[in-house]
Amino acid sequence: MIYTTLISVAELKTEFADSRLVIVDCRFSLEDTDLGRQQYLESHIPGAVYAHLDEDLCSAIIPGTTGRHPMPEAQILSTKLGSWGIDSSSKVVVYDAAGGAMAASRLWWLLGWLGHYSVAVLDGGWQAWIDSGGPTRAGEEKRSSRSFFPRVRPARLIESDDLQRRLNDPGLLLIDSRAEERYQGLIEPIDPVAGHIPGAILFPHESVLDASGFFLPREQLKDQFKHLFGTHSARNTVFYCGSGITAAQNILAVAHAGLGDARLYAGSWSEWITDPSRPIATGK
Repeated sequence: MIYTTLISVAELKTEFADSRLVIVDCRFSLEDTDLGRQQYLESHIPGAVYAHLDEDLCSAIIPGTTGRHPMPEAQILSTKLGSWGIDSSSKVVVYDAAGGAMAASRLWWLLGWLGHYSVAVLDGGWQAWIDSGGPTRAGEEKRSSRSFFPRVRPARLIESDDLQRRLNDPGLLLIDSRAEERYQGLIEPIDPVAGHIPGAILFPHESVLDASGFFLPREQLKDQFKHLFGTHSARNTVFYCGSGITAAQNILAVAHAGLGDARLYAGSWSEWITDPSRPIATGK
């Protein structure tokens, strides 16, 4: 089968015999940026290669211009994907330790941005694999390099200037994926300015997961988003977060619900606040 949004642990185990399968471990911690790599080297799903959020899935930060996790250049990322053994025939499965909220959903989104549809996030992530008694292996994995040719889909993105021009456009729905206290501007533990982009409504990324870290059932997700979107379609909906990482989990959930491709403001809040001319709101 071809999986394009989520794959369960049981489904992944049936795919191991497929030579097209490429598994990518994306575990990452904002507090300790080398922790994920250390955890991978100690134990990972057999055959998995490792993707580092800062080093592999982002470009370099330009102070005062970019957010905390700038988009990678398409060709540089494509070369990296090829070095992991990914080409147009590959069936990619990505996982992290946060149900997809960190780098796994980011890589899922990036592959779709580059035109590769056969990619899925492991539902429940690393913990679900361990709880199932799935096999593990230590050390670094190597795969034979292949050629990955990108087919960039720019419509999946919105840039800051375009977003600012459309803040009062009733045809565009803007959704903040952060926690409520950050959205309201009550606290800001990471970025130097608190608040949210004017007109944005709140939908924390944790809202798509159950208490065990699994995505909610497809129909429940569909009901949630249809209520949230109102008359808007996914293609006229933009998600953002602090730096364009956790918002990708909401976009994944929208796609899994069968509602289509929502858009990402990849620079997100940490980029928005680099320009003092951009408006800021606080409160509900």
